[in-house]
Amino acid sequence: MITVISLGAGVQSSTMSLMAAAGEIEPMPDCAIFADTGWEPKVVYRHLDWLTEQLPFPVHVVTDGNLREQLVARSAGRAGRFLTVPFFLKHRNDAHGIGRRQCTSHYKVEPIREKIRELLGRPKGPVPAGSAEKWIGISVDEVIRATPSKVRFEIDRFPLLKKRMTRADCLGWLRRHGYPEPPKPSCIGCPFHSDRMWREMRDQRPEEWADAIEIDKLIRRPIDRPGASSLRGEQFMHAQRVPLDQVDLTTYEDRGQLNLFVHECEGLCGV
Repeated sequence: MITVISLGAGVQSSTMSLMAAAGEIEPMPDCAIFADTGWEPKVVYRHLDWLTEQLPFPVHVVTDGNLREQLVARSAGRAGRFLTVPFFLKHRNDAHGIGRRQCTSHYKVEPIREKIRELLGRPKGPVPAGSAEKWIGISVDEVIRATPSKVRFEIDRFPLLKKRMTRADCLGWLRRHGYPEPPKPSCIGCPFHSDRMWREMRDQRPEEWADAIEIDKLIRRPIDRPGASSLRGEQFMHAQRVPLDQVDLTTYEDRGQLNLFVHECEGLCGV
């Protein structure tokens, strides 16, 4: 059996990896695997480079294509694998919807699974049940996401749940050990960004903001091809279903209102 970490490079998976390196979670993993969509913020890649240097086990970076390039190719009508991203939809009759979320499976789950098969020396064909233990960094405040593996050769483990650690506990552990707070890993154009994240991108990472605006315009073209009937309509990155550069990202305070929810939202959606 091999033990691998499914590394997203966010708060939880970074903490779990560093705890394993310190011997606080056992056994020592054989490796960690990071699945690259090709469209992560630069700060995520910088953090991944730093994290790799801290760990005593190898970090494999895998990919199954570039999500941004796929979206560009689709807008130009070029052939390619048809994958849906959960962009917000506005149909001609003004009905609203949301696209299916296939991107996580294609760009994250499947490449990691294929790498595990490779490490087991079985890239094709059946793999004995329980051949790999995969650690996933899910904390107790998102326990609903902890589900069993869909393939028999992987056993999913959740070390942070066993230790009863929350996301705040992870941040506290990182601070006590002098480690930096990891960035939130998500694609530049992820529709699950909160307004706070969009504002941060606009104000602190203008190149990525401009990139998101460019792709947001490209996805507006109605998709009309076999198997895509549910997506015939305009797609938007933001739930307001207007072009990203026209979205109202002002806060309650900017509008002279009291924000009664500032202490309620944990910002965990899409982590």
